[in-house]
Order: sequence, then C-alpha cells, then structure tokens
Amino acid sequence: MNPANTRPLILASSSPYRRALLERLRVPFEVAVPAIDETPLKGEGPAATALRLAVEKARAVAASHPRALVIGSDQVATFDGRQIGKPGNHAAALVQLQAMRGREVEFHSALCVLDAVSEQVQVKDVITRVRFRDLPDEALEAYLHAEQPYDVAGSAKSEGLGIALLETIDSNDPTALVGLPLIELVSMLNHAGFPVLK
Repeated sequence: MNPANTRPLILASSSPYRRALLERLRVPFEVAVPAIDETPLKGEGPAATALRLAVEKARAVAASHPRALVIGSDQVATFDGRQIGKPGNHAAALVQLQAMRGREVEFHSALCVLDAVSEQVQVKDVITRVRFRDLPDEALEAYLHAEQPYDVAGSAKSEGLGIALLETIDSNDPTALVGLPLIELVSMLNHAGFPVLK
C-alpha cells in the first residue's frame, strides 16, 4: 500500500447510496455522520447551498479526525428556479413527480475533499440535467410503491427503478446523479496524495 493511503479516509455522510458508491473504489474508508443543519440560507442559490453543505459536513467530521482525508457531499435538485428536497413521504413524492413529468430538472452534486492535516479544501459542483418522461399518475404510483424513494432529492432513484422515469440524463459523471461524483472524487483524492490506483 502507498504510504499516503495509510491515512484515514472518512466519508462524512449518513447516506447508504454514497457509501455504496465509495465502495466501488475499493479503498478502505470509515463513515462518520456529521451533525449540521442542512436548511438552505435565505437567498442562497442551489449550487451555493450544495457546496456550502458539502464543506460544512467535511469540516464537522474533520474536527474530530485531525489526521484524516474527509469526503463531504451534498445534492440539491432545482426545478422552475426553486430547490427540491427529499420528499419524506409518499404524498409529497407524488406531488414532486407530477410537477416534474415532461420537464427538465437540474441536480447539483457538490463534492468536497478536506485534508485535515494541511487544511487544504477541494470543492466542485457537478451538474446533471435530467428530463423526466411524461408519465400518468398510475405509473408514478407504481414506481413509488415499488421503490419508496422518500429519502432522495427529487424522488427519482436512477440507480434503481427510477431510471424508468427518465427520458435523458446529461452529465459528465454518471455517478453524480446518485449522489457522489466518483470521477471528480478520484481526481481530488489523487491531488491529495491518496491515489485510488497505484
């Protein structure tokens, strides 16, 4: 193992989706759940919200892990100029999907890698534009009952049955929509002296 990779790598997230994505890189890592308020600030744009929260998550975890490289990430979906959060329940998810059918939604997947030793911070907003199919309520209901995507922004789990809701996906990174842009993450880890392939 490269000596640089003996440092702890910590994912600052409670998301099982981000954890599963990071496991693809086959590097040892720990998970720590950051305790921060994720409420958008008044007048804050979606990209700014996502970037700020990604950094705050990483900083919150780095405070108690002074030797670690910490990964923070956050995703904000936007539609018609407003932010779309996690629906939380079936009724709210149905309202989201009804509003978005036949329309384009933009997802901001913000990524932060914070080196707790040097205090170097790398941040990037990876944007994904998604067009939803114009599906009837019965199809949306069937999807929601099957997938129950109440803990994801925009209610669309593209890594599962949610792919059937989508007509097109426009992104430089297919993992960004799921919540952790791995292409950008590999670049950041390389820059931090933590190469994934060595």
